[in-house]
Amino acid sequence: MHKISTPDEPAAAQIVFDDFAKVDIRAGLIVSAEPFPEARKPAYRLAIDFGPAIGVKKSSAQITELYTLEELVGRSVMAVVNFPPRQIGPVRSEVLILGFPDEAGRIVLAAPAGTVPNGARLA
Repeated sequence: MHKISTPDEPAAAQIVFDDFAKVDIRAGLIVSAEPFPEARKPAYRLAIDFGPAIGVKKSSAQITELYTLEELVGRSVMAVVNFPPRQIGPVRSEVLILGFPDEAGRIVLAAPAGTVPNGARLA
């Protein structure tokens, strides 16, 4: 599990652009959202379409406090698509969906502000 940071924390150590360029962040469209009752913390199972080059990838997300299953389908999100898959209980998570914690620690999804094609890479 990755650590959730707070606004009071200083920025991470500087990196060079080549380090950032290795992280492949893409826009995708959630095409299905299901309950994930086997998760230790409340979570959903998601399928996200990243376009023809990458396809539909699966992930789990602990976003049950702010989002319902119904409102997630059709929503654009941003995710890291080039991490190795992780087994989370019975789910093989293939991408890391991005978000920011609000003041209560609930995750707010990161998404493009406008319409972009599925699979568009963060530039």
